[in-house]
Amino acid sequence: MNINERFNLSGRAALVTGSSRGIGRAIALGLAECGAAVAVHGTKPAKALDETLAEVRRLSPRSVAVIGDLSNPDVPARIVADAAAAFGALDILVVNASIQIRKPWGEVTQEEAEQQMQVNFHATWRMIQAAVPAMRAKKWGRILTIGSVQQQRPHPDMVVYAASKSAQENLVRNLAKQLGPDGITVNNLAPGVILTDRNTAALSDETYAARVRGMIPSRAFGEAEDCVGAALLMCSDAGRYITGVDLLVDGGMHL
Repeated sequence: MNINERFNLSGRAALVTGSSRGIGRAIALGLAECGAAVAVHGTKPAKALDETLAEVRRLSPRSVAVIGDLSNPDVPARIVADAAAAFGALDILVVNASIQIRKPWGEVTQEEAEQQMQVNFHATWRMIQAAVPAMRAKKWGRILTIGSVQQQRPHPDMVVYAASKSAQENLVRNLAKQLGPDGITVNNLAPGVILTDRNTAALSDETYAARVRGMIPSRAFGEAEDCVGAALLMCSDAGRYITGVDLLVDGGMHL
């Protein structure tokens, strides 16, 4: 099998949560370009989701959109079922959607903490539970969670967010051991400071941006597309021997 064949995802079906923008959108487009049918996901109908779906469909016409708010505990399993129903089966699950509430830890409310843990950890767990049986039946599956450099360097104003991402990475290592015999890989991709909508406001402060940039050995912020190569590796046959890994795409910020 040559290298192009190893990355070829023709005949595979994927769900990418939180894919109307940012890293999720970039990964959805990358999977579609490699031949996968992709279910893009948004919390609610929106122009951004429609635009992403249109771009993905230009690369992979069978692609669809699924809608659901992951802060509702009933939604994670349902959107997996919706994606599987659209394609007949689901081969690849990319858990990208998350909530990040930035404020001093002493001011975080119980509701805000629970919302972050629900979306960033509990929904991940539930979607994996829902997706694994079909993957087991096919003896092939790829599960990729999107974590954060904050697993290594937690931000003082995002205590719960950082903790939720560490919990998710622990889940990945645990499940990778259990699902490996079924031909299913489970990995975590941990981005650093990526220039997405989420970071725009904070990085508009030039003093703060310069301080953060100084913490990154590459002295540069990342783009959403910088995460795509790593995601494609871990979602294809090219990464069949990689599981339980926490792959940092952060310009060295974790060091």
